[in-house]
Amino acid sequence: MVLQREIMDGIGNTMQKKAAELERMAEVLVTGEQLRLRLHEAKVIKDRRHHLRTYPNCFVAKELIDWLMEHKEASDRDTAIRIMQKLLDQSIVHHVCDEHREFKDLKLFYRFRKDDGTFPLDHEAKVFMRGQRIYEKLMNMENNLLQTREEEDGAYEQTLVASEFIDWLLQEGEIATRQEAEQLGRRLLEHGIIQHVSNKHHFSDGPLLYQFRMNFRRRRRLMELLAERGRIPESHDSPFCLRKQNSDGGNTSFLSVSPTKEIKVVVGARRSSMSSSCGSSGYYSSSPTLSSSPPVLFNPKSVLKRQISPEELQAPGGAFTKKTVTIVGDAVGWGFVVRGTKPCHIQAVDPSGPAAAAGMKVRQFVVSVNGQSVLSLDYRTVSDLILTGPRTVVMEVMEEPSC
Repeated sequence: MVLQREIMDGIGNTMQKKAAELERMAEVLVTGEQLRLRLHEAKVIKDRRHHLRTYPNCFVAKELIDWLMEHKEASDRDTAIRIMQKLLDQSIVHHVCDEHREFKDLKLFYRFRKDDGTFPLDHEAKVFMRGQRIYEKLMNMENNLLQTREEEDGAYEQTLVASEFIDWLLQEGEIATRQEAEQLGRRLLEHGIIQHVSNKHHFSDGPLLYQFRMNFRRRRRLMELLAERGRIPESHDSPFCLRKQNSDGGNTSFLSVSPTKEIKVVVGARRSSMSSSCGSSGYYSSSPTLSSSPPVLFNPKSVLKRQISPEELQAPGGAFTKKTVTIVGDAVGWGFVVRGTKPCHIQAVDPSGPAAAAGMKVRQFVVSVNGQSVLSLDYRTVSDLILTGPRTVVMEVMEEPSC
């Protein structure tokens, strides 16, 4: 009996290690892709000539390190080198002639493997890349499949019904048969991209509810690549992030893009185990969060000093002034959080994001989005307007002089 328990514990530890490896690989892939898109947009990646030869879509190592420091992605040149070495070790980038296995602070040409078709597409990478493509498709849909729905013990936000998700995959040409679609769903779950809302079931073609566990659009800091332990928790401000809806309809007004000390994280008490994994109490998988209940994040209080009405905002001669901000979204979004209702307000601003660069500030009130008045709308509706609109968002906001 003791030997059997030791064997089962060994299997559990092996699966947890595999889950951690999959999660880490996913973060490296997503972080590398976000950096690649940013560098293309900044024209750091471009065709370059050397000794009468043109090297397409490459960057100069020394210039990239300058860029990383300028954009506060690295505190010093040694840290920048370590970050890029991590991407090189994971086959995200390489020297254009493969003559250097180390990333050097020199005028050497390097390139993202995705830009020259040499990225090693093993089974794991294919699953993550496919999951990201499906995620982006759903994110950009006008009639989103993701809705608040109820299952067993509560209501869950941004859920997919498995059978409807399969219908959509077939309609979009992502898969040929329902059986193959179900197999794809199981792979996405096993790689931690989706999960059952209460972690009790594997993916199956039916009425069960699932959510995206991985927020591909969360702005990753490159320093996260150097962290030895788990990644920074997903921001629940993404409409694709896992959020269990409060059953009491309580305050859900805030979770900052950059979590502060006010955020409390409580790990769920009920845990799966190898002894219970085959029973009715839960489904055990190698997915990073299926071995335990997901963290429950309690939101800090609203940043508002007091609630403001639309009438007070628009009162002639009032204390509030109007300004217009034009925000051009980058590869990972706009970099701010809207909360509240009638009117909505800016709850958090990523200091390194496009919104901060455009002059958006915390505690500003949202008057209009792309010419449409939103004073009488709640933050979910306003967020949907932004997400389904163009990449460039023009917003009118009101602020107090001290804001």
